[in-house]
Amino acid sequence: MSPSKTTSARTITLDAVWYNNPIYRQILGICSTLAVTNLVLNTLVMCAALTLVTAFSSLTVSLLREWTPRNIRMMVETLIMAFYVILVDLALAAYWPEMRKNLGPFVGLIITNCILMGRAEAFAITNPPGASFLDGLMSGIGYSFILLIIAVVRELFGMGTIAGCAVPYFSGPYWDKWIIMVMPPGAFFTLALVIWVFRAYAPEAAQEKKS
Repeated sequence: MSPSKTTSARTITLDAVWYNNPIYRQILGICSTLAVTNLVLNTLVMCAALTLVTAFSSLTVSLLREWTPRNIRMMVETLIMAFYVILVDLALAAYWPEMRKNLGPFVGLIITNCILMGRAEAFAITNPPGASFLDGLMSGIGYSFILLIIAVVRELFGMGTIAGCAVPYFSGPYWDKWIIMVMPPGAFFTLALVIWVFRAYAPEAAQEKKS
């Protein structure tokens, strides 16, 4: 989407969640797909963390865009993103240490997620704060939407549960759990299927966007 200072909230939302989704359109955030989508609860926390960091990073980049020297712009953006990632990591350490331990280093590695820098450079650096915050928020939600689908499929078929709650039939003796689904190859297979299903609607979506 070309940045525009008159972009409507509806356009930003549709573009971030559907037309230009970070995962199945741009193929970004793949490391998270492999790392945390074996359990729904872990995925939910990771997605919430990334969404908050993306939204507030975009907001801050937009607020400072007029005062950020062009030759150090990306360094400043990285510093802003690192600040919010550290806040999230400290909050988890203080209020949910068990979850922080489960996620391991992947909360800190949010700073390396291409979605953050992508939204800062593609949108926030040339748009006002309100629109930039919404763009970051919706990009995080679009990312979360796909990752949660993958997590539900992997945990259900691999462990017979969803968010730790047993699901009838899948948790019973009639279902032979697919252990591969909670291993890295399961993430690859599920991601490929999700991308294939969603991209099957790409021609329709592209035509709708033009109209």
